[in-house]
Amino acid sequence: MQSFLFSVARPMLHAMDAEFVHHLSIKSLKMLPKSKVKPDDPRLAVDAFGVRFPNPVGLAAGFDKQAEVVDQLFGWGFGFVEVGGVVPVPQPGNPRPRLFRLKQDKAVINRFGFNSEGIDAMCARLRRREGRPGVVAVNIGANKDSADRVSDYVICTEALAGRADFLTINISSPNTLGLRDLQGEAFLDNLLARIMEARAETLAKRKGNKQTAILLKISPDITLNDLDGIVETSAKRGIEGLVVSNSTVVRPDTLHCGAAMKAEAGGLSGPPLFDMSTRLLAETYLRTGRSMPLIGVGGIDDVETAWAKIRAGATLIEFYTALVYKGPGLVEELKQGLLQKIGEGSLADAVGRDASRIAAGDFGFPA
Repeated sequence: MQSFLFSVARPMLHAMDAEFVHHLSIKSLKMLPKSKVKPDDPRLAVDAFGVRFPNPVGLAAGFDKQAEVVDQLFGWGFGFVEVGGVVPVPQPGNPRPRLFRLKQDKAVINRFGFNSEGIDAMCARLRRREGRPGVVAVNIGANKDSADRVSDYVICTEALAGRADFLTINISSPNTLGLRDLQGEAFLDNLLARIMEARAETLAKRKGNKQTAILLKISPDITLNDLDGIVETSAKRGIEGLVVSNSTVVRPDTLHCGAAMKAEAGGLSGPPLFDMSTRLLAETYLRTGRSMPLIGVGGIDDVETAWAKIRAGATLIEFYTALVYKGPGLVEELKQGLLQKIGEGSLADAVGRDASRIAAGDFGFPA
């Protein structure tokens, strides 16, 4: 029913400004009651980062930036929801327009730039839903004009440790000038050391049951040498997992949009990102194995692309852009498709089994 209703409404929605439709979606969801979540098939359950996920399909950061509709999103069937990105001090982000649909490519370019109501507003909303079911993650960033961006991540960690199931350190957004420089080994080592220290100290003070894992989100535009350094530094500092990957500044030759759209600054997401992000995911798995669970993001829009992420090494998967083109019915479609893929087996058996092949560019899609 959700898929049918969305297909009817989509032409009208896509005739409107993309960011206006996003705000309209959030407002509409806020008006809905918190729906009862239907239990998932036990075969879809995943254990990672010390957390039990009812299913591996998550909503990527960027949709519910301010944590306004978390419970309504669980009603769509997500196994977890990542909110944010959030920064310490409220900021408007980059000037509009900053969100563009590439309709022929079923893709999106965005340059929001961490538009955020700030950490205090985020924490207030998370406190109001304490005790409710659902795995919630928070994507954390740094203010655009911050003189000490490492301290911004520490501030967010101190505020959110014990209030979220995991935090995603976002140093790979292409929309904040200089942010990706923090992926360099020297910067990254200092950043992770301070974040891990802040988490330990905060959890010791709060003495709650929620432990809050720390994950690092990486760019699809890095080299394999960069990846080696990121994996080594993350393992040394005890990071619990990696999110592969963020959006890309690359504009593939396969894009069908015109030159003007290709020239828009910002991160490209959706199917054109799939190949590069999935090969990077496989390369990451080949370096980490099962020692560090991975979340696969980038270009998922059907069961085959979701399954490829798992075979490439993803323990969990996330998507967002596909909501723009396929609507919320895709969540159940992915879950049912994954059940058919695993049969009487388990998702864990499939994780990383084709990583070497996918890293070489062979995704094994049906002919």
